Amino acid sequence: MANLDTLPDAPRGHAPKTKRKLTGYWLILPGAVWLGLFFLIPFYSLISTSLFDPNGSVLTGYNMTWHFGNYVDAISQYKSQLWRSLWYSGVATALCLVIGYVLAYAIAFKAGRWKNLMLVLVIAPFFTSFLLRTLSWKLILADDGFVVDALQTVHIMGADSRLLATPVAVIAGLTYNFLPFMVLPLYASLEKIDIRLIEASSDLYASPLRGFFKVTFPLSLPGVVAGTLLTFIPAAGDYINSQLLGSPNQRMVGNVIQSLFTTQGDYAAAGALSVTLMIVIVVAVLIYVRTSGTEDLV
Repeated sequence: MANLDTLPDAPRGHAPKTKRKLTGYWLILPGAVWLGLFFLIPFYSLISTSLFDPNGSVLTGYNMTWHFGNYVDAISQYKSQLWRSLWYSGVATALCLVIGYVLAYAIAFKAGRWKNLMLVLVIAPFFTSFLLRTLSWKLILADDGFVVDALQTVHIMGADSRLLATPVAVIAGLTYNFLPFMVLPLYASLEKIDIRLIEASSDLYASPLRGFFKVTFPLSLPGVVAGTLLTFIPAAGDYINSQLLGSPNQRMVGNVIQSLFTTQGDYAAAGALSVTLMIVIVVAVLIYVRTSGTEDLV
């Protein structure tokens, strides 16, 4: 007969398990409050602004009239700037992917003991102002700068050609300013790859190029997707580069929104254009993530 003193105690409810569940909710509470205050409430305000009566003004006030025609008017009037923003940001993202992949690959597999130093150099531009970095490109691409002089010397550019106030300057500024957003996710993804898998492809008589596209690139695809999203999304809404490096012919949708909000006081059109840009980016991102085969990132 078993000794009653040695029997385990009977379960006393589910207090520890319940406490663990409540702990998780308490941990996410600060983030939920932050998102509610600085995302959901401003997002609701932006949507309501986009549906204001277009006949209102800053002086007379606006009325909420559910005027969906603001979207039709904004798209029809500023569709060229919207398309230009998507085009510039797409080209800049592609350039960042090519340049950033080479750089991230070199850091992950070839840098050796210089790896930490190269990573510091990648994020070093963040130590200075975004505006200051863009202004430096204005000096680099100036008509009397060394870049234009060098290109004219080798006859790539004509004597009267220029780089500033052109799409080349705007895309160059976007590429430079958002390149770290591409390099860091790519490096994090490449760093996780087991080098033995790459060596195995070589042992199976795959050429370096074939081994790269069959082993390295597919394994780094999560970093590619994350890097392109982190680059494309802010680049599509940027207005500093086109403002400082471009001309009125290179205005992006961010410039239009900024002008409508701060200069013209057309809040209804600005809100409608902002929501339209957000919807276009979300749809493009969802299609891209689905087609890239990394649905787990959604």
